[in-house]
Amino acid sequence: MKKKISKALSIALPILLGVFLTIYTYNSFTPAQLEEMKSYFVNADYTYIFIALIFGFISHAARAYRWKFMLEHMGYNSPFKNNFMAVWIAYFMNMTIPRSGEVSRALVLKKYEDIPFDKAFGSIIAERVVDFMILLAFIATAVLLQFDVLKTFLLSTIPVEKLLVYGVVALVIFISSILIFMYSKSKWILMVKVKISGLTEGLLSVWKMEKKWPFIFHTAVIWVCYVLTFYSAIFALEETSEISFGIVVTAFVIGSLAISFSNGGFGVFPVVIAGILALYGIPKEAGTAFGWIIWTSQTIQIIILGGLSFLLLPILNRKKQ
Repeated sequence: MKKKISKALSIALPILLGVFLTIYTYNSFTPAQLEEMKSYFVNADYTYIFIALIFGFISHAARAYRWKFMLEHMGYNSPFKNNFMAVWIAYFMNMTIPRSGEVSRALVLKKYEDIPFDKAFGSIIAERVVDFMILLAFIATAVLLQFDVLKTFLLSTIPVEKLLVYGVVALVIFISSILIFMYSKSKWILMVKVKISGLTEGLLSVWKMEKKWPFIFHTAVIWVCYVLTFYSAIFALEETSEISFGIVVTAFVIGSLAISFSNGGFGVFPVVIAGILALYGIPKEAGTAFGWIIWTSQTIQIIILGGLSFLLLPILNRKKQ
């Protein structure tokens, strides 16, 4: 019963948060501001949004192609078409149940290629570890590029005395966590150690692959295309077309985190993007419209291609069935 409630909450809470933020943001605008936002949607140059969608498509294709290197390392072969459709289905599923996409990808290969679920799922986790490391690198880059702005924002928002207290508290918690992790014998700590060990093994397995350099190349393609997806879209609106690449990286990182911790960023992505852009003088109306334009276009692409993948998988694999 507890598991069912927990699962239901994991699905409902992100959706409710998205709905709440959408309604709250809408109500925070005056009728004049809403009309201004509407004009941004109407007057946006959707050529750049189409270009952004192309980069998004390429990143997913590269992800599907990269996956085969992990599978081949374990002795399995899966055609690109099935990997590609599994990736789109994964993104589609993540919009309904957070983090369910990884499971659905593995299930697709189990059904159509008879690849054991645990092997396929393990390869996906290894991929995610690599991607997480790259995301951390992007976060560090964003902090370095925009350190002055972020410092000014924090100092203007939180008094220096409180900031120092928070820093000391954070340091104490960090050191305590390290010591507890190293010396604690509790069951859940030991479980975390096993998980981290598995993730480390997955990350190191990349270097043991025969085709590690093609894997790394396609990883670079994926992330370059992610950034270019966001960067292309800024030219859709005049207000965002002048922002620097450093701001793009910062907004991209925050947007990626918003998507990771919600149902595909529903309701959350536009709000956080507008908040980040506001730090750089972009009007709230323009920032919110920009966030919704990117999120809506990417979501429509995922729904269309994810839905088509659901339909085409059994048709293209009819002989195997």
